[in-house]
Amino acid sequence: MAEAHQAVAFQFTITPEGIDLQLSRQALGQIYRSGLRCWKKRLSRMKNRVLKGVYPASPSSWLFVVIVILATMYTQSDPSMGLITKIQEHLDQLAAQGQTMVSALLFSTLLWLSLILALRFCLKVLLSYHRWMFEQHGRISTITKVWVSLVRLLSSRTPLLYSYQTSLPHLPVPAIRDTLERFLESVRPLQSPADFERVSRLAADFERTLGNRLQRYLKLKALWATNYVSDWWEEYVYLRGRSPIMVNSNYYGMDFLYVTPTSNQAARAGNTITALLLYRRKVNREELKPSRIPGTVIPLCAAQCERMFNTTRAPGEETDVLQHWQDSEFVAVYHRGRYYRLWVYRAGRLLSPREIQYQIQKILDDPSPPQAGEEKLGALTAGNRTPWARVRKQYFSSGVNKRSLDCIEKAAFFVSLDEQEEGMKGDDPEGNLDCYAKALLHGKCYDRWFDKSFSVVVFKNGKTGLNAEHSWADAPTVAHLWEVRFTLATDAFQLGYDIDGNCRGEVEHSLPPPQRLTWDIPPEVSESLAVAQALADDVDCHVFPFMEFGKGRMKKLKISPDAFIQLSLQLAYYRDRGGFCLTYEASMTRLFREGRTETVRSCSSESCAFVLALEERKCCSLFRKAAEKHQNLYRLAMTGSGIDRHLFCLYVVSKYLGVDSPFLKEVLSEPWRLSTSQTPVQQMELFDLVNHPEFISLGGGFGPVADDGYGVSYIIVGENMVNFHVSCKHSCKETVSERASSTRKQFFSKEKGSILYHEHTKDLNMIKGFFASLKGSSD
Repeated sequence: MAEAHQAVAFQFTITPEGIDLQLSRQALGQIYRSGLRCWKKRLSRMKNRVLKGVYPASPSSWLFVVIVILATMYTQSDPSMGLITKIQEHLDQLAAQGQTMVSALLFSTLLWLSLILALRFCLKVLLSYHRWMFEQHGRISTITKVWVSLVRLLSSRTPLLYSYQTSLPHLPVPAIRDTLERFLESVRPLQSPADFERVSRLAADFERTLGNRLQRYLKLKALWATNYVSDWWEEYVYLRGRSPIMVNSNYYGMDFLYVTPTSNQAARAGNTITALLLYRRKVNREELKPSRIPGTVIPLCAAQCERMFNTTRAPGEETDVLQHWQDSEFVAVYHRGRYYRLWVYRAGRLLSPREIQYQIQKILDDPSPPQAGEEKLGALTAGNRTPWARVRKQYFSSGVNKRSLDCIEKAAFFVSLDEQEEGMKGDDPEGNLDCYAKALLHGKCYDRWFDKSFSVVVFKNGKTGLNAEHSWADAPTVAHLWEVRFTLATDAFQLGYDIDGNCRGEVEHSLPPPQRLTWDIPPEVSESLAVAQALADDVDCHVFPFMEFGKGRMKKLKISPDAFIQLSLQLAYYRDRGGFCLTYEASMTRLFREGRTETVRSCSSESCAFVLALEERKCCSLFRKAAEKHQNLYRLAMTGSGIDRHLFCLYVVSKYLGVDSPFLKEVLSEPWRLSTSQTPVQQMELFDLVNHPEFISLGGGFGPVADDGYGVSYIIVGENMVNFHVSCKHSCKETVSERASSTRKQFFSKEKGSILYHEHTKDLNMIKGFFASLKGSSD
């Protein structure tokens, strides 16, 4: 074991001749190199603190200011307007020349710091300007052109990952009247005239009485809090939830659709683990470029990257707690019911992919059986949170269980070596993709550690995937880490494999073997497993790669691809259920510091009017109007003028004050029967889809939010493909996917009277064909 290996560094015995001291040079060398790595990391952090602390200036600019001040003093000028003289008066103990030099240095430093604060303030003001987002494409105003030039000027120096954090504006609190007006507008198409009149009265009473009082408290919080939403959102939406986080909260990401770089499970694990650790190194060193809105110079908040690794969600009886450690030199591995600690550093050196493959192979070849109860231990993280918290407190607070649990929770991340084969394979590739999705979403309910920030799954045939916990960050942050953005690209194109499918590099065979964790398992595991298994069995997943066309043809219509897809989802839901529903589309608010998400209520009066017109075979000129309305809703959500986060925070304030609001209670109890999210495409420079079209990403998905609803995730890949991930529950007979199989043919039929054959323009035929295809998948 690693601990035993280190323990023999010092040996001594007492003999009649004295003390016989023996030192292990190899062990001491490892200790020295490990300590050296720690000090290098500390110095790197100190350097980064300085660099991002003075951004958008640079440390060398201080020397420039000092030289300028000294030069002006040399010409008998006083650039300080008497301040240097006042500083000299307090330096009587120094010689005259020393007084002049020290006072000039102090004034120069103060001036330099003042200039940094001024530049940072200017950048913050510039980043608070969002009108550019509402301008028509190709019609940029003069103000926006000047604004872009100023932002580029202040951002000319290469930033670190967190350089923009202090320059990002704070999320504004919308006017309560504006929020209520937008809310009423969003529910108008979903309610009868009588219900809408009743809700309108509730909203008016709320604004006239309790609303303004709650708003004052919220504005007070916005003055001192970095973000008035994010801390409450994390606590009350995620950490205080007592139901299972498996399926209900956690989400998944998939591997390449067509390509598996190697079928060697250990080799694929070796490269994947290495790529993830290289990404962690970039995060720690802040070498990653700050994320920006695609095609612009506008930075996005990077705060969510801080807890990506070495993080776990610890259960509590009332609320969970996110625990984060500064560093970790090992990963936790699960295989065939056994848990291991795998050291990925040796004497401060990251193991090569081949060495990690060598270690993983030792785990795969280990014939030892699981201990009693060990195999299904992970089910504790898949069941309800309160029982897990009580079991943890009773059985995992000391002794061998605590030591082993610490190894999992303090690990950089969790790795599951699955015994199944997954992917688009065999005689039923579509059905196998659905099984692949379920394997990543919940697996066997005990072979993932759902509390970890993310768990990597490596299947027997070399296919990989990822299951991520939701409270610490949102999907775009994990997508940046995982899909075709870094890990998969690094695995396939940078690290690569030899002709036999093994990782490249050499192996140091003296590596200490992976450490088997030991347990004393309580009987309550079976209770959590029963709850988790029932939830997993109820979930129905369908993965649908749509390859007829993609954003290329959508853009030819001068329509936003996201609006195009969202309108198609509205039509699909209407044909499925015969009506409309409250629709959730996730929009990021990372234009603001510590921003997370806002809701775009995609079901609008305009989208409903378009769907009804299309169903009645009437003129479909309403399509463009509905798309423009959706885009405007999306922009409002991104720029801090959304509806739901504001109402959510007002509700939290009301609970703290101990007052009830019938209006807020009704608003927050409305079910989201159609919950949607787009996985953004970032860092596409890592992939060349033109020359390597087979390396396309499947994206990822999540479970349904409502028991009688759908969860729809989609990723727009390249110019000609959109991948959909749709989930629902078998227990709701109105959403079971098999029900749609008999009706799917009519949408693809070319017979007269079918949706594709109807007499409309060529563009409209394309739109309706896409709708029809989506209808088949969204069920």
